Amino acid sequence: MTTDMKSIRYTLRRVAQLLEVTPAEVQSAAAGRDVFAPADLAALRAKLGRAPQARAVRRQLFLNFKGGTGKTSVSTSYAYRLAELGHRVLVVDLDSQGHASKCLGVESSEVERTIADALVKKMPMKDIIVPSAMPGLDLAPANLAMATVDVSLMPLPARELRLRNALKEIERGYAFVIMDAPPSFGLVNLDAMLAAHDLIVPVLADFLSFHGLKLLFETVQSLEEDLPLALQNIFVVINAFNASFKIAREARGALEEHYAEHLCGTVIRQCQRFAQASSEGVPVVGFDAECKGAEDIITFTEEILNRLAAAENTPGTKKRGVAG
Repeated sequence: MTTDMKSIRYTLRRVAQLLEVTPAEVQSAAAGRDVFAPADLAALRAKLGRAPQARAVRRQLFLNFKGGTGKTSVSTSYAYRLAELGHRVLVVDLDSQGHASKCLGVESSEVERTIADALVKKMPMKDIIVPSAMPGLDLAPANLAMATVDVSLMPLPARELRLRNALKEIERGYAFVIMDAPPSFGLVNLDAMLAAHDLIVPVLADFLSFHGLKLLFETVQSLEEDLPLALQNIFVVINAFNASFKIAREARGALEEHYAEHLCGTVIRQCQRFAQASSEGVPVVGFDAECKGAEDIITFTEEILNRLAAAENTPGTKKRGVAG
C-alpha cells in the first residue's frame, strides 16, 4: 500500500475554517503549532468538540453508464471532503480497475481482500475494510478480482441484494457510504443501485452525455417497477466544464432544460489538478485545496448536504419521481 495521503498538510487558517473556530483557539488546543496532518485535524475536532451532528447512514452511488466523466475523481474527492468535515465515511470501490482505491492512496494490486470477497464469499465487511490516512475515511478496496464478480454472482440466491446485506453489518459506524461503480450495467451495479439512497451522476457538458443519462433514467424507472429500489434522490452534476467552449455552454443549457429537477447548481470546472492528484493517490481537496476543482468539490459537497437536510426536514417528503 502507498500512503501518499499522509503527506497532506493543513495550515492554521484552513484548520480553523474546517473546525469553524478562530485560529487562536486552534493554536491554544495545539500548543502553538501552525502546521497539521490529517490525523491532527481529527484530534483537534474531538478536543474542541466540533464533531458534526450524528446522522443515520446515507448510502450514495456514483454511477454513469458513459465512461470518461471523471466519476471516480469526483466521488473520492467528495468522500474526502465529507471526512474533512468530521463525518465517518466508507468508500466502496466496485470497479476492477481499482481507481477509487488508488485515489485514496491504496494500491489495489497489494490488497489481500476486496469487496469481491464480501459479494461472492460473504466475507464480513470488517475483514475487508482498510483505513486511509484521513481518520474517519475508510475503504473497501477493489482489484482485478472484480472483473469476474458478475459471473460468480449469477447462480447465487438473492444475488441482487448481496451488497445491501453486506453493508448492514457495518454501516452503523458511518454517516456516509460512497459507492464508486464502473461505467456499465451488470449484477454489481444492480446490487449497488438497490443498496443506494442517492444516485449521483457526474456528466460532461457534451451531447453524448444525453444518451447515457437517458439510458440511466430508463433503467432506474424499470427497476422501480420490478425490484425494491430505495432511491430517494438523483443528483446530476456537470463535471470538467469549460465555459470557453460554445458546445459546452449549449450542452449545459440543454441539461438545465431537460434535467432541471435533478441537476445540481454547482458546476465542477475543468481542472488539471484532478489528474495530478489522482496520480499521487490523493483526492484533489487534499492535494490543492485552493485550485478551482477543489473549490467546486467543496461547494458541491455543501450543496448535497444542504439538499439532503432540506429533504429530511420537510414533513411528508415523498420518494422522488424519475424524470425521463
